[in-house]
Amino acid sequence: MKGIVNKAFQLIKMELDAAILNFDTQGRPFGNQDRNSLKLFDLNGLTINVKSFKIPNIFNQIAYRFFRKSKAQRSFEYANKLIALGIGTPQPIAYYEFTTPFLFKKSFYVSEQLDCDYTYRDLTKDFNIPDYEAILRAFTRFTYNLHKHNILFLDHSPGNTLIQKLKDSYAFYLVDLNRMEFKPLSFDERIRNFSRLTTHKSMVEVMSDEYAKCLGKDFDTVFELMWRSTQEFQEKFHRKKRLKKALKFWK
Repeated sequence: MKGIVNKAFQLIKMELDAAILNFDTQGRPFGNQDRNSLKLFDLNGLTINVKSFKIPNIFNQIAYRFFRKSKAQRSFEYANKLIALGIGTPQPIAYYEFTTPFLFKKSFYVSEQLDCDYTYRDLTKDFNIPDYEAILRAFTRFTYNLHKHNILFLDHSPGNTLIQKLKDSYAFYLVDLNRMEFKPLSFDERIRNFSRLTTHKSMVEVMSDEYAKCLGKDFDTVFELMWRSTQEFQEKFHRKKRLKKALKFWK
């Protein structure tokens, strides 16, 4: 086991180690458990969020062992980079990896649990949320700020942005961080980064209007590309879903 702990949390390293080693039998399950397992642990008055990544297939076990950074390591490093750039994300605490001499096995990413009022997904389901349009426009400005800092969040999807209501504004925090690119972004890349967020045309219209203001471009240009890329993503998503269903018909 290798554990890399944020300097600010070195005093609880033994407790962190214990939480990882006892992950299967302790902690409280939290959130969606479909792809990876999430649990909360209380350590000396601090609630931590531990994400356990599944053991990868045999090819990736070799790749992660020798050639690529693990999802846990990338999550930890990207979180620190976001915070350094002033971008919201739960405080990174540690990451852990389990390996054999030739294969990569399990990995864990540990962050501070952050309570939120909404996620972006809530905006796609409830159009009666107070200050609805103001939140959506603030989220669009938050995304513009990501792009301005040369951040392409590849998993920019409904469940991966937490929203906190402050006194007179809203704060946004990214989660599920292991897929990011840091590079100057073209206009197409910026707008297509919105494609996974919603199926609702009304939301795309609001985001297009606000993003056009941020860029100093006309609404029609931004909306045409944002709505087209949204439709293309949905078509691809449902086509993939139909293919999976067809391949599993024998079950």
